[in-house]
Amino acid sequence: MKLDLLAFASHPDDAELGCVGTILAHKAQGKKVGIVDLTRGELGTRGTPETRAQESAAATQLLGLDARENLGMADGFFKNDEAHQRLVIAAIRKYQPEIVLLNAIYDRHPDHGRGSQLVSEACFLSGLRQVKTLDENGIEQEAWRPKAVYHYIQDRMITPDLIVDVTPYWETKVEAIRAFKSQFFTPANEDTGEPATYISSPEFMRFIEARALEFGHAIGATYGEGFTKERHIGVKNLFDLM
Repeated sequence: MKLDLLAFASHPDDAELGCVGTILAHKAQGKKVGIVDLTRGELGTRGTPETRAQESAAATQLLGLDARENLGMADGFFKNDEAHQRLVIAAIRKYQPEIVLLNAIYDRHPDHGRGSQLVSEACFLSGLRQVKTLDENGIEQEAWRPKAVYHYIQDRMITPDLIVDVTPYWETKVEAIRAFKSQFFTPANEDTGEPATYISSPEFMRFIEARALEFGHAIGATYGEGFTKERHIGVKNLFDLM
């Protein structure tokens, strides 16, 4: 299935936290959208890989994604090397996205920056005909390079190069985040008996909203999601910009 927009995420829930409002905005425009998670998030303090998979499926259904898959890399220990790049290249060629969204260029969790660099390099290598990959049926894939690559902003504040107005999709974004109920605070799971973590507190959800309010304020909207670019953004008409 060819997608218009494909988000890569080092962990299940990274895309929900960082860019799912933007995904929903493009879905509403009739674009085909999807997410590829690199790992199962198996090193998470709370929950299990199985519960994360169930939560990811629930979020996927809520969002109405056209595709989602998990590459099964080792949480915390995947590398930016040829073997892992080939897995990502195969996914890029499978979905042939015009635009790719990926993790922050650096962040509190080292997997985010490392995943960002891994996917960024794979986007370039995917366009080289001499890099050979096979699909699930053993058929050689065609080379494909996305037209644009943008990095969503996660825990650490990075000055964005562009901000997307996600105001109409904010409530759905929050629902998608809370679909990962083993990870994030909701009144219903306040007393699970599992260890408290950095992201399981009520304050973390307020932080997510505060960041979105800040980005939205910067462009005259209520809620926004920020991105950094890899190369200059070109337009043919200044009225295409807000």
